[in-house]
Amino acid sequence: MWGILVAAISGALMSVQGVFNTEVTKQTSIWLSASFVQLTALVVCIAAWFVTGKDGTVGSLFQVSPKYMLLGGAIGAFITYTVIFSVDAVGPARSAMFIVATQLLVSYILELFGMFGLDRQPFEWRKCIGIVIIIAGIVTFKWK
Repeated sequence: MWGILVAAISGALMSVQGVFNTEVTKQTSIWLSASFVQLTALVVCIAAWFVTGKDGTVGSLFQVSPKYMLLGGAIGAFITYTVIFSVDAVGPARSAMFIVATQLLVSYILELFGMFGLDRQPFEWRKCIGIVIIIAGIVTFKWK
């Protein structure tokens, strides 16, 4: 239950953040805005790390294997850029729908093939039907 609640909060925060970041971009530039987002995220994360007792050490990052798993922050920079761009181009609601639908599709593919260390999951038609229903919902929402 907590996982669902936290996921819902995450979705809400992502939507609000996308709108905020798009407005900052309109008044500055996209890479300046994205840099500011990442910088403020770094400050908050370091503060949270200190407040929560500093579980783990900076040195433990060098022990992470495989090393490509450390690219999450770099990917995050491009996520920030693409969210800002898409909210500006198609609006917050459409942007969120496309983002979530794509997240679901890619996540399912990652699970099916057991990529990046995930446990392989069996193919299930009901999950494919769910993805088709989500795409139908996007088409319905976009329909004028």
